[in-house]
Amino acid sequence: MKLVFRTVLLLMTVTLMIMAQEDKKESGWTYTMTGNLNLSQIALDNWVEGGDNAWSWQLNIKGKATREETTFKWVSSGNANFGKSKIGSDQSRKAVDEIQLESVYTRKLGLPVNPYAALTARTQFAKGYEYSDTSRMAISAFMDPGYFTQSVGMGYQFKDSFSTRLGASMKETITSDFPVPYADDPETAEIETSRIEFGAESVTDLNLSFSENLLFSSQLSLFSDFSALNKIDVDWDSQLTATINKYVNVNLAFRLLYDRNLHVKRQIKEALAIGLTYNFF
Repeated sequence: MKLVFRTVLLLMTVTLMIMAQEDKKESGWTYTMTGNLNLSQIALDNWVEGGDNAWSWQLNIKGKATREETTFKWVSSGNANFGKSKIGSDQSRKAVDEIQLESVYTRKLGLPVNPYAALTARTQFAKGYEYSDTSRMAISAFMDPGYFTQSVGMGYQFKDSFSTRLGASMKETITSDFPVPYADDPETAEIETSRIEFGAESVTDLNLSFSENLLFSSQLSLFSDFSALNKIDVDWDSQLTATINKYVNVNLAFRLLYDRNLHVKRQIKEALAIGLTYNFF
């Protein structure tokens, strides 16, 4: 099973590479790629009010390939984030770590809603740790866990600012060294390293430009297993970006996660950063 899931991820990556080569030949594709580097640092010397030296950095790269014809639209996108922070004499710790890939193919029928097929994948780069006062314990790693979804259904799009889709979905979670709590079923005696769920998925994207220099983007993903339709997993990711000039911007990011398999409570991550931006193409 793991080979199948990893093959899906490989195919999505190869697809992006093929499209990049195709652009040199016929160019039905359009591409965007942006990188952000955010840095912060505090240094104290004989500071009588107390405090610790600190630094942090975060690198974010986003890319998208789009092809739109009269009969179909195909959008593949990727997002990679990684960052670390350090306070005082403590070792540096991972603060941000995520890889996301998505590919959505929509067939145009000239109707208000059109059929689509979608693939998504999510994992991380490096090991994640749970820290105590005296030690640390590894709790995650690259492809451990790895999340994959495949879905088909109907979607609606209004210009480039709003789109939503609803369909049947298969969601897979794979692990290796950390089956608990990501993939193991606590109700069985066996330790499972993979979990497959069949259910309904809804994904809504909103992109608003309040001015030339102020952009808001948000994606709300909902998933419900057919065996428990009253329980919904939520992934809401939003970002407000203010462009200062060609190379400098300010980002406010907010993410809310709820997955009953991982925790009975919601998870929240917020980040405010100013950094350097570069548009590759």
